[in-house]
Amino acid sequence: MKRKTTNRGFGYVEFKDQKGIECSIQKSSSAMEECIWLGADKIGMKVFIAGSGWQSMGHLDNDGLHIANNRMHLTRKQVEKLIPILQKFVDTGDV
Repeated sequence: MKRKTTNRGFGYVEFKDQKGIECSIQKSSSAMEECIWLGADKIGMKVFIAGSGWQSMGHLDNDGLHIANNRMHLTRKQVEKLIPILQKFVDTGDV
């Protein structure tokens, strides 16, 4: 895990999941409520092709017409509710 800071001064941590997917947890810039961003950094879109199975769609450029995000935007209250579930997984391997 690598601790870093964004250009705007928000802390974040980069890490890879069990499959090697690049992920991060980052302090949000939301002015309305304290939040974090958590999840995979890239979308990883796939398409099912008959006879070939699931195939990567490759890199999708931001063309200004489409937007996709697979990171969760969580409030402090939401994180508080998740902590016992995550701790149970750490302790028992179950949720």
